[in-house]
Amino acid sequence: MQKNITSLGSLNWDDLKFFLEVARTRKASVAAKRLAVDYTTVSRRISSLEGSLGTLLFEKSRTSGFVLTNEGQRLLGYAESIESTLHMACEQVSGSGVALSGHVRMGCTEGFGSFFVTPQLSHFVDTYPAISVDILPLPHFISLSKREADIVIALERPEHGPYVCCKLCDYKLQLYATQDYLDQHPPIRRPADLADHPFISYVDDLAFSSELLYLANVVPGASASLRSTSVIAQYVAAQQGRSLAILPCFLAAQDSRLLPVLGEEITITRQFWMYCREDLRKLKRITLLWDYIREVTEQNQGLLMGETREMVFAD
Repeated sequence: MQKNITSLGSLNWDDLKFFLEVARTRKASVAAKRLAVDYTTVSRRISSLEGSLGTLLFEKSRTSGFVLTNEGQRLLGYAESIESTLHMACEQVSGSGVALSGHVRMGCTEGFGSFFVTPQLSHFVDTYPAISVDILPLPHFISLSKREADIVIALERPEHGPYVCCKLCDYKLQLYATQDYLDQHPPIRRPADLADHPFISYVDDLAFSSELLYLANVVPGASASLRSTSVIAQYVAAQQGRSLAILPCFLAAQDSRLLPVLGEEITITRQFWMYCREDLRKLKRITLLWDYIREVTEQNQGLLMGETREMVFAD
């Protein structure tokens, strides 16, 4: 018992900050960069924490980096609770100016993040200049449990976890082509005419969500002459006028070079879900950004559903 009291008494609570970054990144070098210190400082602080607690928190591997031990995994839950409590405490005891400041990292699907969320966030940071925002528009899953982001917008809602989740919006995808493509290829009057046309699509076995594999359902037997894991790459390829592509309306409709093909007959509806950790949801900066994104998606239902080509911004 005396040993535990001594360990707790000598514990440097600031070491937990270093522990959290290493646990989330699995690399001391990456943690050092995020904390703006050098590698040796991170290593020293982790060793200090392990010494204070009298236990090994990480197993070090050349291939996997810093892997949490069972003891480290247990500490992670407590450390994250402490971190969230400190954030909440700072907001509660600080003035409103401090509460409306800080940093938020938002993860999002690649196309929506690049062509819708990023333009909207440029207006958000004008309104709240003391809040800095990282936007991660990536063509793969983003982990909240590893704190890769504070808020995530995804194609699917999380099946489990300590998250607050809401359906953000519906959006539509349609078949698009350039006028040059339509002029130089056989006419497309009905879905059956698509059998002889080349498409741009996803690499099926590398798609991060089954929600993206719609070409085979929409056009059975379709020939994809070019495939990519990136919807932006598909969009850029479609601009070249050599293939057809199924693209989100919020992306393609803003480009006058792309025209919907069989718009009444070929349309796909998908959803975006927004979620964050329960322990972060009450933070003022998280609430502001969460509510802002919900507001601007509601204002842009016409663009998201392919009814207009114009994006609108919050007043």
